[in-house]
Amino acid sequence: MQSYTIVDAHAHIFPEKIAKKATENIGRFYDIPMCHLGDAQELLRRGSAIGVRRYLVCSTATRPDQVEHINTFIHDQCQLHPEFFGFATLHPGYADIEKELDRALALGLHGVKLHPDFQRFDIDAPEALPMYRAIADRRLPILFHTGDDRTSFSAPHRLRSIADRFPDLVCIAAHFGGYRAWPESVEYLSPCKNVYFDTSSSLPFLPREQAETMLRGFGAQRFLFGSDFPMWDHSEELQRFLALRLSEVERERIFHGTFEEIFHLTV
Repeated sequence: MQSYTIVDAHAHIFPEKIAKKATENIGRFYDIPMCHLGDAQELLRRGSAIGVRRYLVCSTATRPDQVEHINTFIHDQCQLHPEFFGFATLHPGYADIEKELDRALALGLHGVKLHPDFQRFDIDAPEALPMYRAIADRRLPILFHTGDDRTSFSAPHRLRSIADRFPDLVCIAAHFGGYRAWPESVEYLSPCKNVYFDTSSSLPFLPREQAETMLRGFGAQRFLFGSDFPMWDHSEELQRFLALRLSEVERERIFHGTFEEIFHLTV
């Protein structure tokens, strides 16, 4: 099989002492058996099997008091593992978002990950707007968990509202723009020039033809490859992705080119 330069642009890691519990909680939330334990060493083992060079790593603060601890943990893991590219977490209820964003930048973190379904706030909630303004002012992208067929916290139409309101904010809509809400993703997010997408937690569910149509409709130049580790196995996700009828140029763009464009670097 041809080798590729691959960035895993969506991976979760947890401190060793809580990795088992955190992984199990994700599995219960989505009613999906987890493939692996969500710790750094396991991520590196699984990703290296397919030649991943960089990993966008993140975790989510479900309460405001977790924000600082998680950001420090992500920083520490990036120091230990140069392959890691860390994203901070925030929470709309956190007391001093600007101060913590400045600390995250000082720690060398490169963006913010939000999971509105875990954090239980609507993407377009009024209380979240100052957070987005502060993030955009610092030219940081946000990786949003987007979509669920059980709740509307992260519905694509809510992300559309934010993308329109903050045109200078770079948004990455995970899961083809809407986990189990793919028709709404196409309807609302296609026109948003400041919205990118990742492939994570979608290819096990989307028929090949639908995935190809969405990729071409949105534009391959707006996609990043992501595993959503520990939910899925890297080798299986790679096989699913390579089964799509894409050109080599499109594959390379999704594997690393879009990541390099967003973050102005070469992998």
